[in-house]
Amino acid sequence: MGMLMVKCPQTGRAIPTGIATDRERFRCSAVFFGRTRCPICSVDHAWFAQEAWVDEPALRARRRGTGVLA
Repeated sequence: MGMLMVKCPQTGRAIPTGIATDRERFRCSAVFFGRTRCPICSVDHAWFAQEAWVDEPALRARRRGTGVLA
């Protein structure tokens, strides 16, 4: 399980949306629009699902251990 992430348009940094999911579930979901309060710049950012990605730390760690880029 991971966290759905988007990029803060003001800083370019990744921010969590508060939506927990996995990559397969997110890939199969309908296209949607969301809003997230940015913990970095304290502004509400609007985003589309196409701009988001799932950050799964366990998967990233597993790939790092095998030499595959995350």
